[in-house]
Amino acid sequence: MSNKQVPTIEARDVRNLPKDEFVFPGPERDRLVEAILDGRKTATTSLMAEFIHDHEPLPSSGRRTVLVDSDEQPVAVLRYASVSVTRLGVVALQHVLNEGEGHKSLAEWRESHESFWTSENMRQALDDPDFAADDKTLVVLETFYVEAAVVN
Repeated sequence: MSNKQVPTIEARDVRNLPKDEFVFPGPERDRLVEAILDGRKTATTSLMAEFIHDHEPLPSSGRRTVLVDSDEQPVAVLRYASVSVTRLGVVALQHVLNEGEGHKSLAEWRESHESFWTSENMRQALDDPDFAADDKTLVVLETFYVEAAVVN
């Protein structure tokens, strides 16, 4: 956890919260969960196409979710502070830095994200084998904080 202590909550008390999963299960998810728990990652970027494909409403500020690790175990309650939709070509460097993934430039961040968004797994998840991102691609920018750590 970060230097700032967060309260704890019992796992049984988060059963009704929507599940929050970052990327696909595996080492990358584990790395992102660690960055969230230690306070380095306070933002994320998703494709608008994901919400459309999954018939999910856009998240809203104030939303609470339960963050799960690669083993689908609840580890924290996240509270979303802001949500906005913009074009990929205008994402600001500060958002990139708040994502806490170590990217030092917009170009580096974009290359990493486009690689993920055009990966076979993501294209399958979108049911779009030819998905590609460009400056006009709509993305959902979210900022959040750890409201509580989940304990069993």
